[in-house]
Amino acid sequence: MQTLYAGGRLFDGENEPVTDHAVLVEDGKVARAAPIAEFDGFAGERVDTADATLMPGLIDCHVHLCLGAEGDPGTAADKLSPAATALKAMERAQVTLRGGIVAIRDCGGRDYIELTVRDAIRDGAFVGPAVRASGRVICMTGGHGNRMGRVADGRDEVIKAVRENIHAGADLIKIMATGGVMTPGVNPEDAHYTADEMAAGIAEASRFHRRTASHAQGAEGILNAVRGGVTSVEHGIFMDQHCLEAMIERGTYLVPTLSAVGNILKHRDRGIPAWAVEKSERVYERHKQSFKMFYEAGGRIAMGTDAGTPFNAHGENAQELQYMVDNGMSAIDTLKASTSVAADLVDLPAHGRVRAGAAADFLIVEGDPVADIANAADSANHRAVIKNGQPATGAAKLAGALGRFDVAAAF
Repeated sequence: MQTLYAGGRLFDGENEPVTDHAVLVEDGKVARAAPIAEFDGFAGERVDTADATLMPGLIDCHVHLCLGAEGDPGTAADKLSPAATALKAMERAQVTLRGGIVAIRDCGGRDYIELTVRDAIRDGAFVGPAVRASGRVICMTGGHGNRMGRVADGRDEVIKAVRENIHAGADLIKIMATGGVMTPGVNPEDAHYTADEMAAGIAEASRFHRRTASHAQGAEGILNAVRGGVTSVEHGIFMDQHCLEAMIERGTYLVPTLSAVGNILKHRDRGIPAWAVEKSERVYERHKQSFKMFYEAGGRIAMGTDAGTPFNAHGENAQELQYMVDNGMSAIDTLKASTSVAADLVDLPAHGRVRAGAAADFLIVEGDPVADIANAADSANHRAVIKNGQPATGAAKLAGALGRFDVAAAF
């Protein structure tokens, strides 16, 4: 079965949007993307994208499927049984897909439950975004994330924790380099692991072909992670010039998660612990400055939200694009960061670009998102989400253009 998408703009994940192009989909994959004139005489089914832009589905490089975005998500998660956690995690994954996110990287779950969600989606039992998952975060005694993480002290124990995660089936390894906002009694600026501990964990992950992510907010911890060879720095709040230069030199990605602290401050009076609000107030302006200076220096930025943290809801992930533009990133670079650059970070070569052989995982948005990022950031402006060539949302809007889409793959 072939379907031709044509009539509007095409953003392929790497270049400025173009008009007068079409995308041919066959068996859930992109067969061809080319000028519309090359499809003269096509007699198959068509989707009219007039007054809209077809683009790769978005990729969120930092979510927590086992957290539900309550005011105190850790306490809420503690009250759920493993079975309830699995059901909630699957529901959150599906809501995320409906919000235009076709792939996610889970950066810290609970007892590997999120891996079962990943596998069920991958095996076709459920429709959802592609999932990469880190398993249990690795943290020091009393460190950030110790509530659900794998506590490990000293290089040998860190190496063992890495091996445990790999044995459990983790796609990547996440190590906590510093304190953080959502753990009581820790300072985001403090380095937790030593440089030697960080390097040992990262090297062990690399030895088994796993990429690494590090929650790193303070400058010393960021440097420990970057010099140790980490693939991506998460948050990067107190980045300084030394951190920036080291990251640029090594090609380290930044996953900024601006919406995490932003949503805490927006909802500070809705049951969020006072210590989390206080830390958010202290770090927010510095967070935005670090993001802007890294972008202006030409650093590699991949979109991530920290969805699951307070009022940072799964399904509203695309709002991060607005935060990024509001803090100095151009709309076209924000779109790249959320598609092709993100795909490169999470190692999903079939995603993030509209080109022959790629998965037909699209987001169709009203208007031109380069002219107004809200067309991609606000789900109210999403005309349809396409997963494996089938509509996850927007079937009714597409029904007039394509008869078989009037019954979507329900989930």
